Amino acid sequence: MSTTSADAPTTPDGPLVHLEHRPAGELDERLDVDTRLAVVTLDSPHNRNALSARLVTELLDALATADADPSVRAVLLRATGRVFCSGADLSEAVAGGMEEGARRMVDMQRQVVAMDTPVVVAVQGPVRAGGIGLVGACDVAISAVEATYALTEVRLGLAPAVISLVLLHRMTPRGASRTFLDGEVFDGAAAASYGLVSEAVPGDDLAARADAVCASLLAGSVQGQAETKRLLNARLLADLDARRDEVAATSARLFGSDAAREAMQAFLSRRR
Repeated sequence: MSTTSADAPTTPDGPLVHLEHRPAGELDERLDVDTRLAVVTLDSPHNRNALSARLVTELLDALATADADPSVRAVLLRATGRVFCSGADLSEAVAGGMEEGARRMVDMQRQVVAMDTPVVVAVQGPVRAGGIGLVGACDVAISAVEATYALTEVRLGLAPAVISLVLLHRMTPRGASRTFLDGEVFDGAAAASYGLVSEAVPGDDLAARADAVCASLLAGSVQGQAETKRLLNARLLADLDARRDEVAATSARLFGSDAAREAMQAFLSRRR
């Protein structure tokens, strides 16, 4: 879910996603001087880094570019602003059909999972709905304790169909059952206990901890990490491929229901 409304500021002309590189030596002087960390930053604070079609397209392009670069041994995903990601852009969902957008969300998760390069995400602030799927797709997730999460779909007459493909492989069964069904907000520490994130640290320590994890990955073998990711994610990838159309159709059916449309319109009206 996104908190984007019809009165949201105009989308900026500049990029919504940035790709930068840091030499490995900046993280650990013992690392190979020719090795780099790719830093991918969501930069759409005007709509709380909502997963609009444009942002997702730019994100997929940045990740593909990083994965194809032989000097890149790890990717760090982060976001600007107070919110990490508010989920799917509801203004787009209300205005048009949802099925193609849902497929795009599956493809976004799949690209992260299928990359040869390990992906670390540093979550500094709130994450909602589809944004949680993006966090779950990453290989290592470091969260600020203060960051909050909520699978709010159930409160809008929806279900976390698309992101369930990833989250049911990451989270504990009890953690998934509770968070999927109640839609309540939980913090980074709870996210770690549910298996959604790898660990939670105080917000002031988030950047340093993410750097330390990335430094460890930068010391790895390209071949070793790529093959290990295939072992780790084989079942998840198979599930993403086999059920892509099914969950997209489910998502579209629910978004198109009278109950969901009324709930979303009411939600958007409250945000104006």
